Amino acid sequence: MKKTPAGLRVLQYSILVLAAFFAFYPVWFAILASGRVGDRLYTLNFAGMFFPTEWTFENYRVMLFEKPLLLWLRNSLYVASATTVASLLITTAAAFALSRFRFYGREFMLIFLLAIQTFPGVLSLVAVAQILTAMGLYRSHEGLILAYTIGTLVFSTWNMKGYFDTIPIELEEAAQIDGCGPLQSFVRIALPLARPALAVTAMLGFLSGWGDYIFSSVLIPAPDSMKLAVAGLFSLANDQSVPWGYFASGGMIIILPTIIVFLALQRFLVGGLTAGGVKG
Repeated sequence: MKKTPAGLRVLQYSILVLAAFFAFYPVWFAILASGRVGDRLYTLNFAGMFFPTEWTFENYRVMLFEKPLLLWLRNSLYVASATTVASLLITTAAAFALSRFRFYGREFMLIFLLAIQTFPGVLSLVAVAQILTAMGLYRSHEGLILAYTIGTLVFSTWNMKGYFDTIPIELEEAAQIDGCGPLQSFVRIALPLARPALAVTAMLGFLSGWGDYIFSSVLIPAPDSMKLAVAGLFSLANDQSVPWGYFASGGMIIILPTIIVFLALQRFLVGGLTAGGVKG
């Protein structure tokens, strides 16, 4: 095996370190801003742009105990959790049916779902708002859950369908020979083997309900007690001032659940995306 020259290795590692710096610095910048006194986004101290030369937890205290951030987080957790469960139930059933059964219109349905995915979801915002208004679900968390669930169905269905294609159908047939019914073989054989794809679907459902701003701010414009975390955080700004310290500290608190979910599911994510994405 040919050894890489030392100079080339230094260049490669330098590029990697520089890329990592540019990727991580926005997060580090927000952490620094969350601990600055007042509503300052920047500091005139050059070293303060890279190191915490001044620090206070006042912004965190205000966000947790004086602003309704905890209420917004509870709303977001409810919406994100319900979206995750609904996405898993609907997507798993649809993907398994498309993978295992051959019926009239199956190919058209798959192509139609793929065609829908080419349009940005924000284009459907007005139509979704009108439909939810007609259903009596406008300005409600349940309507928002329905909108988020619909938005995750196309990609998740395709991805899970591809993953089910990689599971040999002979395993389910063997289980049925041993006495399992179709539903039992699905629950006991197919679902445990599809855990990576289920993890991807759960992650997408949670992120859809947790980090969105456009749909949550339009479909739940008021009151503040109904807002989700991201939309509620943005509502703290006004025409006269922007509380950058509150924004930064609130943002740091908001991203913690997503990090926890990612760490819990990360061992399944790569397999669920790659195996489900290469099958048609």
